[in-house]
Amino acid sequence: MSHFERAPVLVTGATGNAGREVVAALLARGVPARAAGTSPKRLRELLPAAEPVRLDLREPATFGPALRGCRGLFLLRPPAIADVKPTLNALVDAARAGGVSHVVFLSVAGAGENHVVPHHAVERHLIEGPGDWTILRPGFFAQNLGDAYRRDLLEDDRLYLPAGRGRAAFVDVRDVAEVVAQAFVEPTVHAGQAWTLTGPVATSFEEAARLLTAALGRPIHYVPASLPGYALHLLRRGLPWGQVAVQAILHAGLRFGQAERVDPTLARLLGRPGRTLSEYVHDHASLWRR
Repeated sequence: MSHFERAPVLVTGATGNAGREVVAALLARGVPARAAGTSPKRLRELLPAAEPVRLDLREPATFGPALRGCRGLFLLRPPAIADVKPTLNALVDAARAGGVSHVVFLSVAGAGENHVVPHHAVERHLIEGPGDWTILRPGFFAQNLGDAYRRDLLEDDRLYLPAGRGRAAFVDVRDVAEVVAQAFVEPTVHAGQAWTLTGPVATSFEEAARLLTAALGRPIHYVPASLPGYALHLLRRGLPWGQVAVQAILHAGLRFGQAERVDPTLARLLGRPGRTLSEYVHDHASLWRR
């Protein structure tokens, strides 16, 4: 094994849904993973097979030590960070200055044209540099049901969203993580590419509620929210204004079909169909059981 092959990939947000799956996908491919977060102790507990390292996007002094010796950087935007210039973009600059050869950024669908979402500025910063990047633009994650929507499902038996009658081609983070690992194993195939990644079928939130009802044995309802009502709901849940605004913008697009198109790229890259929302609910039903 060469020195390059032994060099790790730094995984930001390693304790979150996407980060954990990326670490697992890298290790499955034989790629060393360096798990980054603000608490190395927690990283060691949750991801014992990865190398833990402290990284705080609001503390530039942590960038160099976290990146030292890395061959790649998996970058995602924590929901609480809206100002990307001194945080995510600065980390990209530090990675490039430190010799990191490839950056994979987990963006969102539509960010290439949507100047409002913070991901757009990160995409532009990557694209304006050398072609050492891959941008992944997933649609709505199936894992939102087990994360952003979990409390509503547990406490109120409802999906409460400003999506109207919109549908989403839900994509599973596990499939996206496989593409991330591919990008580091085969960088020449993925370098300079922006991939839109969706699941294999567009599902309404009424259908999602029926899937949850069948899996849990208790009725789950989809309750369409107004944008002001949804924003107020998130504020009452304790989310900061910046995060509320981003989530409201992303969900409002569902009303107009912005997340319903099924893109064939994921299946082509994986060589198989992506996982369905039904598969995700079946595999994770314990998340919503009381």
